[in-house]
Amino acid sequence: MARRPRGGQLPEGLRPLAGPAFVVAARYQDTPVGPYSELLVAEPARLGLRPGLCVTTAVVDSPQARVGGRLNWGFARELGTLVWDRDGDERELRWVERGMAVRGRPAGPPMPVLVPFRNLQRRADGPVVIPARVRGRGHLARVEVDTDDNDPLVWLSGNHRGIVVDGLHFILDPARLPSGLTSTLRAPLTAPEPAMTGAEP
Repeated sequence: MARRPRGGQLPEGLRPLAGPAFVVAARYQDTPVGPYSELLVAEPARLGLRPGLCVTTAVVDSPQARVGGRLNWGFARELGTLVWDRDGDERELRWVERGMAVRGRPAGPPMPVLVPFRNLQRRADGPVVIPARVRGRGHLARVEVDTDDNDPLVWLSGNHRGIVVDGLHFILDPARLPSGLTSTLRAPLTAPEPAMTGAEP
């Protein structure tokens, strides 16, 4: 978790909420598109009266994960070079193009983790609500974020409180379109973006 500057850029239709940003560095071994790594920043936001988290920066090292994340859920994923390393208990994920690294070292006993939450994103067909949950075995951790001095994410640099999760299961439900105050309607499974109608790089 990290403090964030005021006036962060959120997609149209979402409004900021007070609270820390979340930095996630993950290596997924078993997904519908195969193994891949991801580094993302999520910020508190609301859609109408619904609070949640909006992923404002995301990079993956799999073209299939990039396309699926954008079309299915509206995650603004970009493709980059991510290097995952583990040295003893310490894990590190480096984003080569941005000179950014996230490092975590467990500092406490293991405990079960089960966290339901809500993603709020914007696809080509408008804002969507995405129920999600994370489970696994977690350890409280010391997390260090390094960035270049001129990077827009320099406000993340430094030491933070965090958690290292082993046996991570990250489940995203299909996106839903907002309807009324509390209920949502199932959205189309994908919302094609004009920029993706041609060949992927």
